[in-house]
Amino acid sequence: MTNKIIFGTDGWRGAIAEDYTFENVRRCSQGFADYLKKHQKQGQDVIVGHDKRFLSENFALAVAEVLAGNGFHVYLTDGATPTPVISYAVVDKKACAAVNITASHNPAKDNGFKVRESHGGAIPPDELKEIESLIPEDETKVVRLPGAEAEAAGKITRFDASINYIEHLKDLIDLEPIRKAGLRIQYDGMWGNGAGWFTRLLAGDKTEVIEIHNTRNPIFPEMKRPEPIPPNINGGLQATVDNHADVLIINDGDADRVGVGDENGVFINQLQVYALLALYMLEIRKEKGAIVKTLSTTSMLEKLGKLYDVPVYETGVGFKYVAPKMLETNALMGGEESGGYAFRGNVPERDGILAGLYMLDFMVKTGKKPSELLQYLFSKVGAHYYDRIDTMFEGDRSVREDAIRNAKPQTIGGLKVTGLNTLDGFKFLLEDGGWLLIRFSGTEPIMRVYCETTHQEKVQAILKDGLKIAGL
Repeated sequence: MTNKIIFGTDGWRGAIAEDYTFENVRRCSQGFADYLKKHQKQGQDVIVGHDKRFLSENFALAVAEVLAGNGFHVYLTDGATPTPVISYAVVDKKACAAVNITASHNPAKDNGFKVRESHGGAIPPDELKEIESLIPEDETKVVRLPGAEAEAAGKITRFDASINYIEHLKDLIDLEPIRKAGLRIQYDGMWGNGAGWFTRLLAGDKTEVIEIHNTRNPIFPEMKRPEPIPPNINGGLQATVDNHADVLIINDGDADRVGVGDENGVFINQLQVYALLALYMLEIRKEKGAIVKTLSTTSMLEKLGKLYDVPVYETGVGFKYVAPKMLETNALMGGEESGGYAFRGNVPERDGILAGLYMLDFMVKTGKKPSELLQYLFSKVGAHYYDRIDTMFEGDRSVREDAIRNAKPQTIGGLKVTGLNTLDGFKFLLEDGGWLLIRFSGTEPIMRVYCETTHQEKVQAILKDGLKIAGL
């Protein structure tokens, strides 16, 4: 019997050739087509794009064939395209939806089938379940039109999504001051879709962009996976030092996340980056509006919210929760612990290119290097420190959840526990305004233990206590 396809945060992900096969991609596509037809989208445009993973362009064509066979007109990207550019294309083309073939930051063996709404953002969890329920059990129920025939009939149109996205960027940020600033920017493309983009956007004046890992290599050498955190970015951090660069900008495999290293080759973690971007928006750009954050990201945002008199909303983990809240509140920005940040005026979806440009603009507008920006942030909200441990676990998840719920620790890492938030996992609130979060992965037997604290020397003690509470 054909395996059941389970949708996670953004869609479906699987191991190439094991469960991520052409048959299963076509089944997924048929389920999505049936979902769109059920919601009266028959005959409308759908965007289909892909990353640089093994066979991604072929899987994308397979998706396009099924959608065309079901009566939709498909705009198929003419090459590997950053996820934020695909998301913007949905709005730009007034399409009803998008499918993106990418496994983003996951290991080389994986690929994915991500779906997007007409606003370019994530589809809500209940509708993801609906799509999942409509996926046929086998390929006999799949309707498809061969690619060459569909293109000849005008039912698949290949297009370059970058042109209109770059025009759109001009409404969000003035790139000329960055080009003229004379910055030396080290860029790590992690063998993915962001390669060449910062060079293309910022070339032509005094600023210089030096790229590494900027060709296609779907085994992702020199890193465990194209996720912009250590140790995957150690090569980029070293290159920053070797090339005497002012900053390191890193994008993950599909360029919807951003990572930052300072001028000394020191990683600025993703919670710090989110707080820096918020400070940039509130103080440098003088913008006002709600900030949306997942419960796994920084409490520095609440402190900035109080300082600048803007509301801060906390959601479950994943942009399937962040995007709807951003739309509901007309939020200034939304983000999550993984390094994905979205901004008002753009689609309600992570954009690692725009986030990187905003960070560079922050440097130019203040004349400060990244380490100085971080100290400036800490002068406003105090120093905050973060770390995370992911651990495989065995046994029944519900038994472990009950044990965590019933643990009721009085202190964690020597800090008094002041509350428990069970919105998404178990978030123990600590007396210093910090927290410990224990969450289970929705797609694999992994438990994640995260913490943030104002006491740098207590980080490992908090995580150690978190592992004990989790029974690990």
